[in-house]
Amino acid sequence: MIIVNNRDKLDWHEDMTVRDVLEKMKYTFSLITVTVNGELVQKIDYDTHIVPDNARVSAFHLAHGG
Repeated sequence: MIIVNNRDKLDWHEDMTVRDVLEKMKYTFSLITVTVNGELVQKIDYDTHIVPDNARVSAFHLAHGG
């Protein structure tokens, strides 16, 4: 089980990546920042960064305007 944004629980599976978490949460924003257990994950690594069981994931949509 992993916790996303301190509120949502997701079932964990072996070799789960950041991309898997984003897809399960239906987060499709182009500007999003993700941390896993407090460690910033670069966007280029979303497909390969493994999320461990019992992880705490934070995903924040970066808003901008003018």
